[in-house]
Amino acid sequence: MKSWQDNVSFVLIEPREPGNIGASARAIKNMGFGRLCLVNPAAITEEAKWFARNALDVLETAPVYQNLQEAIGDKAIVAGTTRRKGKKRGVIYNVRQGVQKLRALAEGNKVAILFGREDRGLFNEEVEQCGFLLCIPANSEHPSLNLAQAVLIVAYELSRAEYGVSESDGKASLVPALLIRHEELALLYSRISGTLKLLDYIPMGDRDIERKIMANLKHFIGRAGITEWELNMLHGICSRIENKLKGRKRSDELDKKSLTVDKKV
Repeated sequence: MKSWQDNVSFVLIEPREPGNIGASARAIKNMGFGRLCLVNPAAITEEAKWFARNALDVLETAPVYQNLQEAIGDKAIVAGTTRRKGKKRGVIYNVRQGVQKLRALAEGNKVAILFGREDRGLFNEEVEQCGFLLCIPANSEHPSLNLAQAVLIVAYELSRAEYGVSESDGKASLVPALLIRHEELALLYSRISGTLKLLDYIPMGDRDIERKIMANLKHFIGRAGITEWELNMLHGICSRIENKLKGRKRSDELDKKSLTVDKKV
């Protein structure tokens, strides 16, 4: 039977040190996980294999993607890791709090945890793909962790996280909702953006406001994900608004034509 650990993917974005890639593979296997994904990584060298030690199976079966969208397309929930905080980065959980949320979601859905570059972390556009971020508390004078260290800590905390356990019978008491995949959200976001423009909620041509609004919506939806029913409901709401506004526009155009005819008469 497939376990919830199989639904968790640890995604390394543009790792440049082969040793870090191998050590990350070892770290996730140490904690009972097996899915490592690599986005535009350095070459898998003998050094990477040496650091992987007894986790060569994880390292050698890790899929390699050219970009992040390919790596997270089939995931329902995407979380990122960061040491930098700020309002523009969305919701940031202490790692121990965040993995509790991931643990519950992973019971029935595919989730991805993103780890950024050794020297620069996650870029802003990558953070925007995340429903929320995880932060590992560290010494404020030296908060930056090695990539493989960060992977190990997150994997450890996630392996310890409990999911809906009842004290009386020790069985899972929650039934996870089946959420839609990340790639299916792209059309929804585009649809919502277009609808908001029709409503003049997003000023025409103001790309900064549009980006901020859509980034907040992505974080909002991405924190918990949405079901297929909720996806269809949101598309239905957008359709109703679009039809109403188009009908009103046609009515206004007819009124204008009528006034023009009256003036000529």
